[in-house]
Amino acid sequence: MTDAKRPAPSAGDARPAPAQMAGIPKGLWHKCPKCRAMLYQKELERNLRVCGSCQYHFPLSTAERIAMLADEGAFAEIDANLLPVNPLGFPDYADKLARGRAKAGQNEAFVYGDAEIAGAPVVLGVANFGFMGGSMGSVVGEKVARALERGAELGRPVVLVCASGGARMQEGMVSLMQMAKTAAACERLKAAGQLYITILTDPTTGGVWASFASLGEIIIAEPAALIGLTGPRVLEQNLKVKLPPGTHTAEFQLAHGMVDLVVHRRELRGTVTRLLTMLAPARAAAAPAVE
Repeated sequence: MTDAKRPAPSAGDARPAPAQMAGIPKGLWHKCPKCRAMLYQKELERNLRVCGSCQYHFPLSTAERIAMLADEGAFAEIDANLLPVNPLGFPDYADKLARGRAKAGQNEAFVYGDAEIAGAPVVLGVANFGFMGGSMGSVVGEKVARALERGAELGRPVVLVCASGGARMQEGMVSLMQMAKTAAACERLKAAGQLYITILTDPTTGGVWASFASLGEIIIAEPAALIGLTGPRVLEQNLKVKLPPGTHTAEFQLAHGMVDLVVHRRELRGTVTRLLTMLAPARAAAAPAVE
């Protein structure tokens, strides 16, 4: 997909609710959860699913993320059939996984593969919050680690799009161990001299934020994304304090040095392209020689 195929949002994307909704096909209009404007489906898609009135960023599917970032036809998925087991015999876990697959149209919450962004070879990975809240279990952690290790092996930058509610409780300690595994894989990628970019979407929390999502050499966030180890509501309930407004937003994290850039979705591909062009060669050249 070329940049020319990505028209910028316009002020006319938000339309008032039609006076008579009867007879209108389902899915033709969407209400913005932030400003409540009624948005025409086709215009919303042309605007990369961003509200033209308030700029709220709607969630994207894995396929939409890949199409937005990667060159057209340049993504080749790896380990698509890697499936989790039920190590703790957790009740109904198999049913939850089946519902996640049906809802997201993929076998797990994370997809990765070889890709090109503006002609530059990369390893691209995308998390899907629609699959059990993007939670990180054994397979998600393994696929993230493999994506990072593939970048080190092939000498390619790695770009990971993150979205998660945290560790997957149905896998207990096995899930928590993925934090250490993915963090170690991040270090191997950096030691190999390859650039590592993470893109934080709404929400990126828990063990994912505390491991590979926060270890990117360049950390980008989408506007207003919820970012942090523990959500504000849980903190307020447990600490019995009232947090200032916006403490877990991308903008708050930028102001306090936890992310490097907050980038509107329409600028995201161009920003990643510039970073790859400017930083990837320098990062590789600065890496110590491996004997």
